[in-house]
Amino acid sequence: MFPIKPSEYLTFTACPRCDKSPLTEKNGQLRCAACKVDFPAVAGMPWLFAEPDASLGEWRNRLHFALRQLANQSQRIRSELEDDGLAQLTRERLNLLANAYDKHRNKLRELLSPVDVHSSATSFESYLALRTRLPVDQGIATYYANIHRDWAWGDVENGAALEIIREVADDLPLGSTFIPGAGAGRLAYDIHMHCDTTLTLAMDFNPLLMLLAQKMFAGDEAELYEFPLAPTTLNDVAVLRNLRAPAAARDGLALLFGDALRPPLAPGTLDTVVTPWLVDVIDEDFQVQARRINRLLKPGGRWINFGSLAFDQPQKARCYSTDEVLVFIAESGFEIDKNTSKTIPYMCSPASRHGRQESVFAFSASKKANVEAPIRHKSLPDWLVTGQAAVPLTQSFRSQAMTTQIYSYVMSMIDGRRTINDMAKILEQQKLMTRKEALPAVRGFLTRMYDDSQRKSGF
Repeated sequence: MFPIKPSEYLTFTACPRCDKSPLTEKNGQLRCAACKVDFPAVAGMPWLFAEPDASLGEWRNRLHFALRQLANQSQRIRSELEDDGLAQLTRERLNLLANAYDKHRNKLRELLSPVDVHSSATSFESYLALRTRLPVDQGIATYYANIHRDWAWGDVENGAALEIIREVADDLPLGSTFIPGAGAGRLAYDIHMHCDTTLTLAMDFNPLLMLLAQKMFAGDEAELYEFPLAPTTLNDVAVLRNLRAPAAARDGLALLFGDALRPPLAPGTLDTVVTPWLVDVIDEDFQVQARRINRLLKPGGRWINFGSLAFDQPQKARCYSTDEVLVFIAESGFEIDKNTSKTIPYMCSPASRHGRQESVFAFSASKKANVEAPIRHKSLPDWLVTGQAAVPLTQSFRSQAMTTQIYSYVMSMIDGRRTINDMAKILEQQKLMTRKEALPAVRGFLTRMYDDSQRKSGF
């Protein structure tokens, strides 16, 4: 029964540090003999990051930050409750929310305890050396709402997603299947239970999502609070949900921690790769991703994609249309078997007035040829990693430098006596900008500072 043993991963895994060496198993852990690195297991799931100790340490920091956020939010709400002029219903709502944050913090601490236990202090330099790092915009609570969609109220949405996967797959067996970016795990679970897989490897880098998925796959239950974006009623501001799968997963559904940009899997070992809501959100060009997926598949293996293809990259050249995507797939050694566009409900919680319809694009493509393997993903440039090359004086850096200098100077002028007009006059005297330019600039900057100080950072 679930979970599978570390030794059962060995046919498929490869070292994420060197991208080629097979892993061995010793005392319940996986090891790369070439790199002389042990990859720990967190709650029985292999932790297959290029720098395992550093990534555990960073996730530990993010866990503690999330818990501090919840404590601070509760404290701020309780300070608001000291206002004797609050309406009774407002007081009830704030009490409900503050109590929910306190209980939710304890539930998260318990659920995420394996991350705290296994983490160790490792310097950030190890990340630099390997050119890997966790995305800065990903925290413990990122995609938290998806947990409740997956395992509480989302039967309609989950069913629609599975139906589209089955349609483009023509209900053919998927065999050995890898699902990077599996999140809270419901689509991986449904694929494993309904799409004739021999082994399903579900991978994500978020410990909260993975530890929760593990409990669901095992047939256990969990209770977590949902905090709807637009609560329908007063009692919907914090809803305690009972999370559970329809049944325990059948044998062969496995979880592993890892980075989709450095997949810890051996080339040519998989029958199917499924990318759900992934290719348009990770920081890598789609054409590179396509070659990376080709490398993982056996000859004739299939790539199934599901998601909105809403590319949001800094370079507009990388924000591809569907037509471009189809061309790139063909150029990456694949032949499109089937594709479809469907509109489905998305994140329509019964406790929230907020929800939407999402137009998703799905395809199935068969591997017809090997392509040149992409270079190892680097999240940081040479000049930042080695410290030996000159830092490039880009136009962006020029603008940021000037902006930072001016804002730092503005902050230094705040003494409890000077007005915005006074500050603008000083900026003009220092020949940083004219008074006409300085007035709106100072006012805008201080407005943002004020807004940031007032903004509540909820979970």
